[in-house]
Amino acid sequence: MKNIAVLGAGTMGHGIAHVAAVSGFSTRLYDVDEPALARGLGKIRATLDGGVQRGKLTEELRDAALARLSGSTQLDAVLADVDAVIESVPERMDLKRRLATEVGGRVPGVLFGTNTSSLSVTEIAAAHPRPERVVGLHFFNPPHVMKLLEVVRGMATSPETVAEARALGASLGRELIVVNDSAGFATSRLGLVLGLEAIRMLEQGVASAVEIDQAMKLGYRHPMGPLELTDLVGLDVRLAIAEHLHRELGDAFRPPQLLRTYVRAGWLGKKSGRGFYCWDGDTARPAPVA
Repeated sequence: MKNIAVLGAGTMGHGIAHVAAVSGFSTRLYDVDEPALARGLGKIRATLDGGVQRGKLTEELRDAALARLSGSTQLDAVLADVDAVIESVPERMDLKRRLATEVGGRVPGVLFGTNTSSLSVTEIAAAHPRPERVVGLHFFNPPHVMKLLEVVRGMATSPETVAEARALGASLGRELIVVNDSAGFATSRLGLVLGLEAIRMLEQGVASAVEIDQAMKLGYRHPMGPLELTDLVGLDVRLAIAEHLHRELGDAFRPPQLLRTYVRAGWLGKKSGRGFYCWDGDTARPAPVA
């Protein structure tokens, strides 16, 4: 594989494009919204510049990655001579199925990876003319730091497609796990249980957000506490996933009222500047008690 198209220039999409470009792939980033595309490309450049400043990346490697990166709002342009497509549009089944149909109609034989964290890969694949070519490629935020790639095998996904996905993941420098399609897969299901329980503990006054997070960082050697991680993912994203898994798996995933209240208030975490913490760029500080 040489050419990768990444569809969706949001947080995960531009992060995946960053990884692909640094890994040596000719990378085309697509978004229907021109300003969103420009922001995504700008964030990739800023992250690469930051890597150079911190000594994590040479100027030569940064410049080579940027030379391999392009962006377009024209789907046909990014799909020309493409070897793999990774979609990372918002976590809505209707959007993902529509894109599977559109991409499958243009390049039906090309591997189609869906970066969903909880939706059914089987259902997304059913909208593609060749569902055996669809596989879940669940990256983690931020993709250039988090090495895990969860490869999700849908009901129709062929062994050959899984093998291609594994090879692609290895070329992107990922550490892989392969799971069968089920609600929440392995990672979102386990991570969400911990995150929701941490929110319930905060809601019940068991401890502060900082103390709950410290418990997991110091007691269980987690690199980030569950509430800080929820802020990073986005409270609205976590709520949507919780609602989906609540419908699929039952009351263990019922969203706490505090999570709903914060989302209604616009306290979405890092991206809005306030969640369970207050954020100034990448710096989090304790939030006042709500």
